Amino acid sequence: MNRICARTLTTAAVLLGLGVATNAIGQQNPAKGSLDGATSSYPAKPIRIIVPYTSGSPVDVLGRVLAQNLSTQLAQSVIVDNRPGAGTTIGSKYVATAAPDGYSLLLIGTANLAYTPHLYPDVGYDTLKSFAPIATLVIWSHVLIATPQLPAKNLRELVDLAKAQPGKITLGYGLATVPNILAETLRLSTRADITGVPFKGGAQAVSEMLGGRIDLNFGTVATLLPLIKQGKVKALAFTGRTRSTDLPEVPTTAESGFPDVGFNPDVCEAMFAPAGTPVAIVNRLNAALVSGLGSPEMKTTFAKFGFEPKPGSPQDAATFMIDQVNKWPSIIKTTGVKPD
Repeated sequence: MNRICARTLTTAAVLLGLGVATNAIGQQNPAKGSLDGATSSYPAKPIRIIVPYTSGSPVDVLGRVLAQNLSTQLAQSVIVDNRPGAGTTIGSKYVATAAPDGYSLLLIGTANLAYTPHLYPDVGYDTLKSFAPIATLVIWSHVLIATPQLPAKNLRELVDLAKAQPGKITLGYGLATVPNILAETLRLSTRADITGVPFKGGAQAVSEMLGGRIDLNFGTVATLLPLIKQGKVKALAFTGRTRSTDLPEVPTTAESGFPDVGFNPDVCEAMFAPAGTPVAIVNRLNAALVSGLGSPEMKTTFAKFGFEPKPGSPQDAATFMIDQVNKWPSIIKTTGVKPD
């Protein structure tokens, strides 16, 4: 985060558009920072967390545990509403166009929010203007796995094998997902001739791999750990900046000699509200969310899905979002990733 915060001028210029709860903004518009009127009674009705991913996905589970904690702390019902589709843009647009009153929130990976507008035309929102960042929550990375039959035991051996057998090794992924971008980045940064095989989603790619029809896959440790432990697949490398605590024997891509493959971290899940949401509501939600990250239920979820807690202020979330917007378009352009 310190590296990102060095971009002081850029950050300061964009924070206003993101509706961040800073003292300067509060002074410019005192009404937005005060606890009066409808804001003082918040929340007076159920809050809805929009999760633009399918039910049962790691982020969905995270959202449901967060909802339970928020409900307890705010003494109000908090409902998870799954609205997947079009690379998360359906759920994102729903929140972007909702009333800025704190009752419609968006739980999403900052990478998704940053790069999907470059893949889908007319998404109906502006990443840096349509949302008020509330908090950073967790970060996580991916593991590169291979079928047991593939003779490579690590990333270096995989690259050598792919160069010796150009085009024969296949890597499956869901279209327009982070694994898709990781796959293309792997091919570009290592110059390995690996054939990408797109699927409608990551689950289908894993299924095809288990059926012996593709050789490689990027996925979350939480999703793939049981398969790794059962010996149905083998882990070659982890994309995080440090090794996964669940796979301590698996080297990072950087340790393997390919520092450009991982994004360190690949994904940061954060909470957003529609732009214009009162600062007092944003701050109250932030306090409740950050407090909830320390709950026993949340720690169990972290352990189960390989999440690393990354609690942060609205300013932290805005700064991280700016970094993502600066980073992902060039990656999308370089890798040539397309939604279909």
